[in-house]
Amino acid sequence: MTRRAWWLVVLNFLIPGTPQVLAGNRRLGRFGLVSTFVLWAIVAILLGLYLGARTTLYTLFSTSITLWIAAIVLVFYAVVWLILSIDTLRLVRLVRTAPSARAWIGGLTALLMIFLSGGAVYGAYIATSASGFLSTVFQAGPSVPPVDGKYNIMLLGGDAGPDREGMRPDSISVVSIDATTGQAVTIGLPRNLMYAPFSPGPMADKYPNGYGWDDECDVDVCLLNSIYTEVELKSPEMYPDAEANGSEPGIEGMRDAAEGVTGLTIQYYVLIDMQGFSDLIDALGGVDITVDQRIPIGGDEDLNGVEGWIEPGAQHLDGFHALWYGRARHGTSDYDRMARQRVLQDAILSQFNPANVLTKFQAVASAGAQVVKTDVPQSMLGYFVDLASKTKELPVTNVELVPANGIDPSEPDFDAIHAMVNAAVYPPTETPAPAE
Repeated sequence: MTRRAWWLVVLNFLIPGTPQVLAGNRRLGRFGLVSTFVLWAIVAILLGLYLGARTTLYTLFSTSITLWIAAIVLVFYAVVWLILSIDTLRLVRLVRTAPSARAWIGGLTALLMIFLSGGAVYGAYIATSASGFLSTVFQAGPSVPPVDGKYNIMLLGGDAGPDREGMRPDSISVVSIDATTGQAVTIGLPRNLMYAPFSPGPMADKYPNGYGWDDECDVDVCLLNSIYTEVELKSPEMYPDAEANGSEPGIEGMRDAAEGVTGLTIQYYVLIDMQGFSDLIDALGGVDITVDQRIPIGGDEDLNGVEGWIEPGAQHLDGFHALWYGRARHGTSDYDRMARQRVLQDAILSQFNPANVLTKFQAVASAGAQVVKTDVPQSMLGYFVDLASKTKELPVTNVELVPANGIDPSEPDFDAIHAMVNAAVYPPTETPAPAE
């Protein structure tokens, strides 16, 4: 009877329903076996999609409807496994097994029951949370094809605060991703860039010679990162369809400027709220980076009133300290900050892996919904997730439009910038983009 008990417990875990067919209620056992074989078939199909059509699989599970269906299926199996495990424990007849084995048999049955049913319930919880996150962050909309084989995405780090009117992007960059290989080029735009040209549109009509030419603009400082503030607060009517398309007038003004500066067509944007950025890093459990120089926390331009320091060397930073690492201005230049922000971005992406995200999913999803705003449609998520997996395996080319690379933000040569960007995005092995 002890040997029989161990076999029933193991079979209930490996092929749920088998113990009932062999030694109990055969109707319940057949129901359990059919449910098990259906699950195996579903897993086999999903595995086949993962191996042969990964984009389809990602697309399937990046829609709210599919995630809710998955949650319902998982709850169903959690109940089935719970019932079968309890019934298996009845069939074991512990009182007829060896006294020394009873506690081990009962404990293993309970442990496997928790593993199966508890895992299914947690999976359902993840699925419903993911559905809510996707619905909050991503828009419903059609797919957009690549331009000259590239997807170009504008990344804005929003720096709203209680001491300033509106928001000025604290960091501005454009990521160009090859639609086939996933090869990525990141172009860093300094926030103090002057005379930014615009792609055809309302801002180009208003500033045909570039933003701030002859000190003409509607805000106090005519720099690249002031465009968002001006359009959002002074002239939102320039982009009347922005909100309907999941954007904002200020973001659309910045998009036109980023297109004019880089010469690239930008299909999508991602805005990250730096005020909530620390929550996302805390949700991930912190971030590991190597600090090159001492970074002050707080204080004025002369480092008066500094509250603390981020010391050089290998550091594990929580959200608060990581935010200061990326934002600190005192004692460093804007270009130093741009470099630190790249380090921070790379470190976060390297830790943004499935194991880390799944174990802390609710906190990550909650922080992400507060931090991220984008016009990437849900219909494109599967494709971009697959593309990102390719990007992660390749070195990222960084192009910083800074003095160290021959670009003077106060007197920029936009023809030279276009040539620099074009050479990085379309290296000699590729067909170059049409000249601007």
